[in-house]
Amino acid sequence: MAKGKRGRQYHVGVGPGQVAPYILLCGDPARAEKIARRFDSSRGPWCNREYVTYTGTRGGIDITVTGTGIGPDNMEIALIELAQCVRNPTFIRIGSCGALQRQIGLGDLVVSTGSVRLENTSTYFVPEGYPAVANYEIVVALATACARLGYPHHVGLTATAPGFYGAQSRIVAGFPPRWKDIPADLARVGVLNLEMEISALLTLASVGGYRAGAVCAVYAQRPRSLFIESPAKEHAEARAIDAALAALEVLKTMDDWRRRTGAKHWRVQ
Repeated sequence: MAKGKRGRQYHVGVGPGQVAPYILLCGDPARAEKIARRFDSSRGPWCNREYVTYTGTRGGIDITVTGTGIGPDNMEIALIELAQCVRNPTFIRIGSCGALQRQIGLGDLVVSTGSVRLENTSTYFVPEGYPAVANYEIVVALATACARLGYPHHVGLTATAPGFYGAQSRIVAGFPPRWKDIPADLARVGVLNLEMEISALLTLASVGGYRAGAVCAVYAQRPRSLFIESPAKEHAEARAIDAALAALEVLKTMDDWRRRTGAKHWRVQ
């Protein structure tokens, strides 16, 4: 593993002692700053290339947030390098997405139970048929958080594309996509939403033995050709952040129960 000054990881620019066990991941570095503003106290930012990281506390929980940039390849680097800095990390992605089902509204949240691996970054670690599955504790924690907050949300399958244009069948003059309607094909088999990082996150977390999950705010309604506008976009982003932070409180309760009881897996008491 390539390391820089004082043992810091080569790309993300942080090292041991700078990363907390609960890690929030987002693509946009500006979103990482917004999340860090919610902390009771924070250190950072540590910035290197497109990566930006803050670590702090909120409600007595130690949390790191890293802005990863766009795409599964960036997610691969972030997850692997952050996992070198702390034991047994938990990862939650706070993202944006396009809805593939007509009943999902702009600004709604989608909690992923798993993701269709349209990207190929993860194939360098596992076979093509390997499932990208979210950790059930994180799914429960995120769904619980959304319900407690009263936010409209949906729980189910995501798909992860390796690009924004051709990989999502967007029509741009001079750049015709190879496949005419990938969103419709995914919708027919029950996939809820489409984004660009989650399957790499879930696959690599499973390989490493870590918990991972994701919640995304819906910015686009693909079947109805709608796209969210400000200030509704900012409100949707804030709801996704709220849900992830509230889910960490639920996870902390689960983890405390497992430590008290010695149970390996959380279950309804």
